[in-house]
Amino acid sequence: MTAPEPPRADEGGAELDRALGAWDATLLTIGAVVGTGIFLTAGDVARALPHPGLIVLVWIAAGVLTLAGALTYAELGVMFPHAGGIYHFLKEAYGPLWGFLYGWTAFLVINSGGIAAIAVGFGEYLGTFIPFFSGDRVLASAAIGSWTWTLSGAQAAAVLAIAGLTAVNHFGLREGALTQDLLTLARVALLGVLIVAGLLAPAGQPPALLAPLPASASFAGLGLALIAAFWTFDGWYGATLSAGELRRPERTLPIGLTVGTAAVAVLYVLVNLVYIRAMPVATLGQTSRIGEAAAAALLGPIAGRAVALLVVLATFGCLASTILYTSRLYLPMARDGLFFRSVGRVHPRYRTPVASLWAQSGWSALLTISGTYSQLYTYAIFAGLLFHVGTTASVFVLRRTRPAAPRPYRTWGYPVTPAVFALASLALVANTLHERPVESLIGLGLVALGLPAYLHWKARPAGGRAHEGSLR
Repeated sequence: MTAPEPPRADEGGAELDRALGAWDATLLTIGAVVGTGIFLTAGDVARALPHPGLIVLVWIAAGVLTLAGALTYAELGVMFPHAGGIYHFLKEAYGPLWGFLYGWTAFLVINSGGIAAIAVGFGEYLGTFIPFFSGDRVLASAAIGSWTWTLSGAQAAAVLAIAGLTAVNHFGLREGALTQDLLTLARVALLGVLIVAGLLAPAGQPPALLAPLPASASFAGLGLALIAAFWTFDGWYGATLSAGELRRPERTLPIGLTVGTAAVAVLYVLVNLVYIRAMPVATLGQTSRIGEAAAAALLGPIAGRAVALLVVLATFGCLASTILYTSRLYLPMARDGLFFRSVGRVHPRYRTPVASLWAQSGWSALLTISGTYSQLYTYAIFAGLLFHVGTTASVFVLRRTRPAAPRPYRTWGYPVTPAVFALASLALVANTLHERPVESLIGLGLVALGLPAYLHWKARPAGGRAHEGSLR
């Protein structure tokens, strides 16, 4: 088996700057995960599983499963410590087509749709403080046949946030990383204040963690609750896509993935302890904005309003992290001749993938103002899960096909750890297919649209591809 090709540099010779350390990688992992989910999804968990002890158990289990994924991806990341992460893992294990299909789907829907959804969520919450940006405020509208397009205040705020954070990342890795680091530290600190105050305040509802199971408890409910909690950890793999900018990735990447994921798991469990101290489980299950409601119940209405402001900050910070790491995915695709050539260029002064940044953010902004991002993202969920299963399985494939390849870090608990995560991901695949069969098949159709695109780029003359080089 031949060694993997080194990553390519663009014609100008500019390279990404390996300027991020373990601290940055850890904060990137935390920042990519902690958004609106923990303030909203806990209500879904309580509705599916109305028992305080089982709710806490589900969040612990979701954290452990996600940590298993982080431990698994860390081995792959140190084998291929380049910008793009999952693209390289799939390409090296199964061939370039599979890496391309992941990148294609990520650009078309998974990453861009995710950015749009986070940005609009930011706008919706911002609108509770600044009415101009309310989702109910229509700023513009136009009739297009039988369909009426509208631009809401929340969509406008979303586009402004995407453009502003992309501009910050344009002018340098340190600028983008510093912005997301500060935003992550701020929301972790505020979450810490909520946790400490919530655990010390007199309980509005003493949590009966060992109470008898209710008659409504079932394995189906347990599965639904686990799926909801598991999705709240999405984004934990973000540091692998930025591996090309990590100093000593053989050390910093495993630390960033595992410490960051473990920190999020601890925060999530503690926050949910606050929730079940605040209100009865039945009430939690009927509450959509559970973070605000719990804070108001325990600490008063001002605290509830403060949590709403925390959600604005958390969503903006999550958007900053997501724009930073996802934009690195398309760089190696372009340099392999499998995407628009300009996307493979690194700015000679700022050392950032400016074309990749703006291409992704431009498409995300279009999805935002079109109002179709939510539906498209729903379609992509199934495909995204399949790619996660394939990526996890690539650990086993590469152990067999490249047994002598350097592995500065090996997955702790192999083969059990990756097997557990793969089985959990397969369970999510099965559940998504069962619950949303039409959307799942449409998602596969979006992936299939990449086949003619792959053949087109593959057929281009070799001279149309960036020449060989190396990333620092």
